[in-house]
Amino acid sequence: MADSDTVTRAAPDTVKILIAGGFGVGKTTMVGSVSEIAPLRTEEPLTTAGLGVDDLDGIERKKATTVALDFGRITIGDDLVLYLFGTPGQQRFWFMWNDLAVGALGGVVLIDVRRPRTSFAALDFFERRGIPFVVGVNGFYGEHPYQPEEIREALALPDHVQVVLCDARDRASSRDVLIALLDQLIAAAAGPDGDGRLAHPAG
Repeated sequence: MADSDTVTRAAPDTVKILIAGGFGVGKTTMVGSVSEIAPLRTEEPLTTAGLGVDDLDGIERKKATTVALDFGRITIGDDLVLYLFGTPGQQRFWFMWNDLAVGALGGVVLIDVRRPRTSFAALDFFERRGIPFVVGVNGFYGEHPYQPEEIREALALPDHVQVVLCDARDRASSRDVLIALLDQLIAAAAGPDGDGRLAHPAG
């Protein structure tokens, strides 16, 4: 039997984060690179049924796509665990985003600067629902032709939204994007009437 003065470690706080963006921007790759558990994936091969429906411009070599969600987990510290939910990218699956967003504290919008228009819907989704987010600029082939401020101006992002250059294939890089989001959430919570602690939304 444990001594009465034994300190019981409190269960870590858990935070739900959405990883969103257009078709083929690297959402599944990011969840897989950073997750400390084997990620849950709902990928299916691309078929001829998607011809003329899915926009493969610039990602012609893509062979599979997420049809429901990706799920992963990362422990940030002894008292904080993030649950990551990657959204499907094709327009015909966007109806699932509302359900996936329930209880989400924040989000990451992944951008492919070769095809920025594919992520406009994700930006609009978070803005309309008042869900805080950061923009992760996924550098395909390790290339980042634009600086964060150039991207911010092109996307007309408000000053408080962080823009982070990243490589979704790299664990440390993906983790930096998530930490940027947490910093943004904590800064918002520490406003004039806040206590600096993350508050979970209702629902």
